[in-house]
Amino acid sequence: MTRTLLPVDARDPRAVLEALRDALAGGPAVAPRTSDVVPADLPREVPLPVALVVETSGSSGRPKRVALSGEAVLAGAAAADGALGGPGQWVLALPAHYVAGTNVLVRSVAAGTAPVLLGGSHVEPSAFVAATDRLEHPTAYVSLVPAQLAVLVDAAEAGDAAVAAALRRYAAVLVGGQATPAGLLDRARASGVRVVRSYGSSETGGGCVYDGVPVGRTRVAVVDGQVEVAGPSLAEGYLGDDERTAAAFVVRDGLRWYRTGDAGRLDDAGRLTVTGRLDDVVVSGGEKVSLGVVERLVRELPGLGDAVVVRASHERWGEVPVVVTTARDVDRAGLRAAVAAGAGRAAAPDRVVVVEAVPLTPAGKPDRVALTRLVAGGATGPEAAASGDVAG
Repeated sequence: MTRTLLPVDARDPRAVLEALRDALAGGPAVAPRTSDVVPADLPREVPLPVALVVETSGSSGRPKRVALSGEAVLAGAAAADGALGGPGQWVLALPAHYVAGTNVLVRSVAAGTAPVLLGGSHVEPSAFVAATDRLEHPTAYVSLVPAQLAVLVDAAEAGDAAVAAALRRYAAVLVGGQATPAGLLDRARASGVRVVRSYGSSETGGGCVYDGVPVGRTRVAVVDGQVEVAGPSLAEGYLGDDERTAAAFVVRDGLRWYRTGDAGRLDDAGRLTVTGRLDDVVVSGGEKVSLGVVERLVRELPGLGDAVVVRASHERWGEVPVVVTTARDVDRAGLRAAVAAGAGRAAAPDRVVVVEAVPLTPAGKPDRVALTRLVAGGATGPEAAASGDVAG
């Protein structure tokens, strides 16, 4: 059996909210979009369990259409409520075509509360304060990406008392989408912000691991160094792509697991630490270097919270890490020394490329393919500006 798939303009978050409400009540499935042009290959019907189709190109691959059932998105909402302290009212500060954005809307539908629709990738402190002031429920939540949180924490630390008070209003400020610098988390928490690190993807129905701990009935395993996730919030698979679905979703021990492609480890208490992507390892001078580890070290340095680390070929060393950032006047020697101290001499970045803006994928993450091409072209400084919008 099938149901109709309805393209909905995600530039109007309220339209997505109402379409999701209808889908969860048995109406047409929803495909949030940001373009007036509907792709010719977007099907008009989907299998009956599917209620939401999230399109994402990821950070380094070809486009995917992730199909989520109504049961999956509601299971994710219930798990979040259980982990955060119960239902509440949400501020939508992320685009409505991101899975994190649709999660905010689904959780609002499930809780019977009206979300405050801020939307977009950019967050202005004054607009955030105004949105917070519109909250009526005693329990409030917001989901942000690290760049957005950084803007708000910067404003609070600069003396904006209204922003500081607004941040403290939330029972939880979820932050995810990419690794969050430890320094930013420390600053936020020192200001009284209740930050919760969220890990997940469209394939897992969004965030399903909070501060390293699986929520609800989610289970996490690390198999041959790769993070795998099981639980009721998993996607049905990739719409119209059986081959990719079979490769990413596997059955083991009677459970269906999603192979994330992330590298990670579990401590003795079962707490997850994600260390990077499995495909982000370069061999430099005969030594293996994780670009994810290098990126985390770089982002801990002052002014480099937006830095992205990509690979580049090198005549002598084979491949080397290269830092791409919007920050100017970077202390390159200090940067190399800090990374070498934390990850070894081979991990020290070969160079720093300064861009006007970091290009993003449709999912709002750094476009590593575009940045790798930029670096391969020999870019070394401010003249090598990359086009694109910067989140936050």
